[in-house]
Amino acid sequence: MMASQNMDPAVAEISSKGIPNLNNGTKETHSATKRLQKELSTLMMCGDKGISAFPEGDNLFRWKATIQGPSGTVYEGLLYKLVMEFPSSYPYTAPTVKFETPCYHPNVDQHGNICLDILKEKWSAMYDVKTLLLSLQSLLGDPNIESPLNIHAAELWDSQVLYKKIVREKYNKDVLGK
Repeated sequence: MMASQNMDPAVAEISSKGIPNLNNGTKETHSATKRLQKELSTLMMCGDKGISAFPEGDNLFRWKATIQGPSGTVYEGLLYKLVMEFPSSYPYTAPTVKFETPCYHPNVDQHGNICLDILKEKWSAMYDVKTLLLSLQSLLGDPNIESPLNIHAAELWDSQVLYKKIVREKYNKDVLGK
């Protein structure tokens, strides 16, 4: 039987070696733990400017992340914090990602939920945290206004001068307390 890219091969095959008792002790959780440890190591070594992510305390399944607004966009110079929660079936199931910093954007609602296809139906086990953060950073400057969560932001997107003014005002008020 050939496994698809989003099917955990551990489900079909059980190792004869002992499996450490992690969380619920399943091979699936062990697989996710190994993958997340590897991704953390890769992120720490990659040196990509404008993105970062680390586990929250000792919980490898909940990460705090940051993305900087891409240069040349209305978000340039702004820093956004996100929360990433990984299911025990990761990477075969997408993580839940939300903006912790309020973000005025066509594809982000007032609760920080994000409308991005690779977090839903287009998710692939080939994606990793780095790819996801770079995609979110790119989304800031290139939203999908055809599928908005924030209709007001989507309607204003074409008027970049006004849009930038609103983004800066909201960021200054909500994040900087000015």
